[in-house]
Amino acid sequence: MKFAVKAWNSSGKARSGILQLGNCPGPIETPALLLSTRKGLPHFISPDLLPSLPSPDSHLLQVSPLHFSEGLYPKTISSLGGLNQMLGLPDYAFAAVARDSIQSLPEYNSTNKIGASFETRCGRLLIKPVDYVEMISCMRPNIWATLADEVPAWVSEKRNKTSVDRTVRWLDECIALNSAGGAVIGSIVGGSNVEERERCAQEVSQRSVSGYLIGGFGLGESMEERPALLNAVTDILQEEKPRFVCGLGLPEEVLQGVAAGIDLFDSEYVYHLTLGGIALTFPPGGVEISGSEFHPGYMGSEQTKINLKATIYRKDTSPIVKNCGCYTCQNHTKAYINHLLNVHEMLAQILLEIHNTHHYLQFFRSIREAIKAGEFEKFRQRFIERRRECDDHPDVAAAAVCA
Repeated sequence: MKFAVKAWNSSGKARSGILQLGNCPGPIETPALLLSTRKGLPHFISPDLLPSLPSPDSHLLQVSPLHFSEGLYPKTISSLGGLNQMLGLPDYAFAAVARDSIQSLPEYNSTNKIGASFETRCGRLLIKPVDYVEMISCMRPNIWATLADEVPAWVSEKRNKTSVDRTVRWLDECIALNSAGGAVIGSIVGGSNVEERERCAQEVSQRSVSGYLIGGFGLGESMEERPALLNAVTDILQEEKPRFVCGLGLPEEVLQGVAAGIDLFDSEYVYHLTLGGIALTFPPGGVEISGSEFHPGYMGSEQTKINLKATIYRKDTSPIVKNCGCYTCQNHTKAYINHLLNVHEMLAQILLEIHNTHHYLQFFRSIREAIKAGEFEKFRQRFIERRRECDDHPDVAAAAVCA
């Protein structure tokens, strides 16, 4: 793995860079989205439809080793040549993170001292560092994050300190056991305590790691306290190494992370929208950039997102978003997807995930363009303002173009 920062915003920490991974057909520009997967594949998009997504933006997939506690034994994956060969995706890169925000969260008590405890469909699973590194060795991901003892915002100061100590100890054990290669990403925790996050970041930055995973977000902290927690960490980390974050999925949360200097985002946002029959319709850039001025984009967008199960779309023969270049909008209508949703046909989720993933990748592309233009803060403020306008005026006409 190679990473280089190519541009900084004129004010603040937002930055764009280039991430090069062996499997990908080209360099991945950051800030970027890691596509959420279930056992290595997107939840609803089949491998033959993956090429319909923007390349190479869509070639970095997040996989949770926890998912393989059900079904295939890790050594079977190894005998098949690792995840890339088993799944038939030689041109895709995998980032392994032992976290599943849908159902598998760490144990929040202090009785577990020898391994990370997760709730899975097979029951509670205890993973020791030696077991985890063996799983990674069999799967052969391009990037993998060390085990982390993440805690929610409401735990005691003592429990938070224990989580940091435990995460640093697991980091040392994972590094010592690693013989599989791949870029090792050091996990950073600390809950909602700024001092503990700083302590963890200092410890991890002293280790031999290729990047950083900032975990423990989306577990009860408020939007208001999050910038201080993110900045406390990124102020310490080395600038030439990529920074991942888990738990920031909403557009506003992504913008918070980018403002703090985060490069890669692991998010279940698209999955949850798709599962609910929701399609993204906000302008991917919120606004389009032209020189130093901003202009509304994606005319015809109704709101930030729409529920395609609603009766209003039963006879709507327009695409989800006018002028959208995704496979779904180029070939199907709102009425067709409404029908598929209401007869419980899985094709509805397939088409929706294609659109939502494509749409969100375009959002990240707009963020990168804003950083390169030196106008990220202006972009961020305008984006959030237009989102608020939609919340305050839900019945605004399409021509108002709420972001």
